[in-house]
Amino acid sequence: MSQPSEHLVSIPVNDVELEGMIEIPDGATGLVVFAHGSGSSRKSPRNNFVAEVIRERGLGTLLFDLLTEAEDTDRDNRFDIQLLTTRLVAVTEWLRDRDDTADLNVGYFGSSTGAASALRAAARRGGDIDAVVSRGGRVDLAEERLGEVGAPTLFIVGGDDTQVLELNREAYDQLSCEKELHVVEGAGHLFEGERELEEVADVAADWFAETLR
Repeated sequence: MSQPSEHLVSIPVNDVELEGMIEIPDGATGLVVFAHGSGSSRKSPRNNFVAEVIRERGLGTLLFDLLTEAEDTDRDNRFDIQLLTTRLVAVTEWLRDRDDTADLNVGYFGSSTGAASALRAAARRGGDIDAVVSRGGRVDLAEERLGEVGAPTLFIVGGDDTQVLELNREAYDQLSCEKELHVVEGAGHLFEGERELEEVADVAADWFAETLR
């Protein structure tokens, strides 16, 4: 497979510019947009690792900053799920206006609080979003919109991340779409143990490969 085309991008959203990196392999049928958790960014090593595995399956990826550097200094912004959802929706609309991404199937990969914005954005965009994956997600923060999510949705949670696992099980029961809950046995919230992040990446990439083609 040829190397993905790689572009640093600046995405205009209202009165700010959000920095991102978009990489699309030749022949890609889908694109996965990453929504990082609070205190993280497009440079998250965990998300970049997962993105690399997804690209190996022939899908494109977009990692971008949900907040500007100035906004990120205000802790309240990191937990403003409404703001983060609006940003994610706006970035999706930007992708729909680009010649190289307009026709691609789109999925969301959300981590921690980013999973809540991914689920809310998927509910808002309806049939325009083809898949959602949550890694250690605070999916409870999207509780009132879960019944509106139509895209196939995968929750990945660490078995030892007990509080988040319980929240995910409760949210999972509220989903009416195609769904799956994958528990990484023995893993904590950050999937730092041997092979744990590899399992996350493989399971997520399989899900997107199936749903974005």
